[in-house]
Amino acid sequence: MKIKLIHGFSNKTRIQILECIKDEEKTVSQIVEEIKGNQSNISQHLACLKGCGIIIGRNEGKYIFYSLRNQHIRDLLTMFDVVLEDVENDVACCERHID
Repeated sequence: MKIKLIHGFSNKTRIQILECIKDEEKTVSQIVEEIKGNQSNISQHLACLKGCGIIIGRNEGKYIFYSLRNQHIRDLLTMFDVVLEDVENDVACCERHID
């Protein structure tokens, strides 16, 4: 189960999406515009994040507003930043590091 959860955080686009909706819910169009992605790709990543239980969607009319599932997910994103500050030089030097 942990592997599936961690998989949700293991892609650059998914992290960009999570950062985009960290403070407020947004529609697919708003996310696409903010992170400069394409709608099909973003929608696939949203489905992954929703399937992993990391985000939720709220229907309003013809729109779906996406947000983080709860404060724990928000805290986890913040913790990633805190840990990264400690290890960023090592991460930058990692030969297997993927942007």
